[in-house]
Amino acid sequence: MELRKINIQDAIAQWEYTTALPVDENGLTNQYNGVSYEDYIETVLPTLISYDHPVNMPNWFVPETYYYLWDQDCLIGEFRIRHYLTETLREGAGHIGYSIKKDKRGKGYGTEGLKLTIDKAKSIILEEEIYLRVNKDNIASQKVMLNNGAYIAGEDEAHLFMRIPK
Repeated sequence: MELRKINIQDAIAQWEYTTALPVDENGLTNQYNGVSYEDYIETVLPTLISYDHPVNMPNWFVPETYYYLWDQDCLIGEFRIRHYLTETLREGAGHIGYSIKKDKRGKGYGTEGLKLTIDKAKSIILEEEIYLRVNKDNIASQKVMLNNGAYIAGEDEAHLFMRIPK
């Protein structure tokens, strides 16, 4: 298994994954659901790649790097690392957001993908802990985080706020 940074070489698989991902699933938002391949290549892919080193973005924007989990030739999931936190992110979504293909869930891919993402995040993020948020009803994702050393740092009505020490 490997984690690959978003790239042009894997564009077809990334497009298929991104456009099939719901607009909002378990708190991971995706504004590119259903976009055409042409729009993905011309606009979406360059935009997502640019988020790693953004230029001319609003003050609230945080650099973010997209990675995809691959098992041999099969794209399994998407993992996003936000490089640092604003107050809104600190009290909300945190550093890492991720999703796994529905037909690949429950097979350990989330745990392995998050492990690989945490390894990358440790050299990217500034904070001493990696912040994550999970819906209270998403037991599977809670287990993925706990399996990767997370602890529950707080909660609100709908979410648990998890932390993983660097």
